[in-house]
Amino acid sequence: MIARSKTTGRTGRAGRRGFTLIELLIVCVIIGVLAAIAIPKFANTKEKALVAAMKSDLRNVAGTQEAYWNQNQTYYAGVIPDPSFKFIPSPGVTITIINSTAAGWSAKATGAPVTATECYIFYGTTPPVPPASADAAVACN
Repeated sequence: MIARSKTTGRTGRAGRRGFTLIELLIVCVIIGVLAAIAIPKFANTKEKALVAAMKSDLRNVAGTQEAYWNQNQTYYAGVIPDPSFKFIPSPGVTITIINSTAAGWSAKATGAPVTATECYIFYGTTPPVPPASADAAVACN
């Protein structure tokens, strides 16, 4: 009678547990390639979301400015946020009032350090701030 061995040699699968080093390295390379593709797309998405928040905040400031004018017959000209001006910008967004009179105002939104984009808006008779060229329209550069 011939006795059979439980292993079938170096290349056999019987009795083998776990993965070889080459299999683990291939999995690591695949994960690295997928991460290299996904991370730049995520960073771009974050910047686009912040620019959208900047535009939205400028539109919301316009409504808050009108409410402030109805109470005080002048537009708000101070820093944001302020207890007398009922507006809080989105996280990561900074709103700056550039010019403010009883007849109009202009403002700028920035999102540094995530994006170098700046958005502007103006209302009334205040001089437009490029790239904003239309009254009450948000424009970004």
